Amino acid sequence: MSKSRMALIIILALLAFVGFSSVYTVFQTEQALVLQFGKPKRLVSEPGLAFKTPLVENVLFYDKRVLDYDLGVQEIPTQDQKQVVVDAFTRYRIVDPLKFFQAAGNEFGMESRLSSILTNNLQAVFGDVPMAVVLTPKRADLMDTIYERVRLEGARYGIDVIDVRLKRVDLPEENSQAIYRQMQTQREQEARKSRAEGDRKAKEIRADADKQSTIIKATAVKKAEILMGEGEAEAQRIYNAAHSKDREFFDFWVSMNALREGLGGDSTRYIGPPSGDFFRFFGDITGKKKK
Repeated sequence: MSKSRMALIIILALLAFVGFSSVYTVFQTEQALVLQFGKPKRLVSEPGLAFKTPLVENVLFYDKRVLDYDLGVQEIPTQDQKQVVVDAFTRYRIVDPLKFFQAAGNEFGMESRLSSILTNNLQAVFGDVPMAVVLTPKRADLMDTIYERVRLEGARYGIDVIDVRLKRVDLPEENSQAIYRQMQTQREQEARKSRAEGDRKAKEIRADADKQSTIIKATAVKKAEILMGEGEAEAQRIYNAAHSKDREFFDFWVSMNALREGLGGDSTRYIGPPSGDFFRFFGDITGKKKK
């Protein structure tokens, strides 16, 4: 191969290298920051082909999409010096690549800073309230406060923090067992108190019912005795009135009733002479003794 052909090949290779080095592609999900000798030169946010100076400029690509960062499990102290286990995550978008590059450099650097931002704000907000508040629905208000603080700090790094959420808020295992035992003891005390109160009320109800029953029975007996007395008095009056109207018939009727009462029953037998008051009407309907 001649020297002229070799030189031509080298020149063509250099031109191809320069041509490829001067062109780059920006996709729709990306934005590009062009650096000249390591210093920011310009921002390219429109998708398509773009050009740069070979060997002088280089390009950094940043994602336009929403990015997630998971803080992981952290133990955060509360105002009453109790530890809570917190697992938080945040979602953010790079809105200012220049500021992002100057403050964090890349996504890995940003995750390191987000870890500090999230941890510091969790400690600051949870450290102002007791543990009882953290474990209640009021936690949503705390999360709003944390989100606003993280969003403001994230703006200094060229990112827009879209959301901050807690995947888990719990107690450490040893604390959970102690609290469960305390809750169990409290529930047992409340149960014993409720049972004692129920027994006391049951005794009061039974005593009142017995009292009312005694009063009702006494009233009923009293009324019955009064009615019986009135009935007997009325019966006696009727007897007296009947006796005064027909003495002989009344004596006969009384004697027959006495005989029926005295000789009642299917198997009753009387053995003896038909004498006496029971039989005085058998010989004479008037009941008069024969002379």
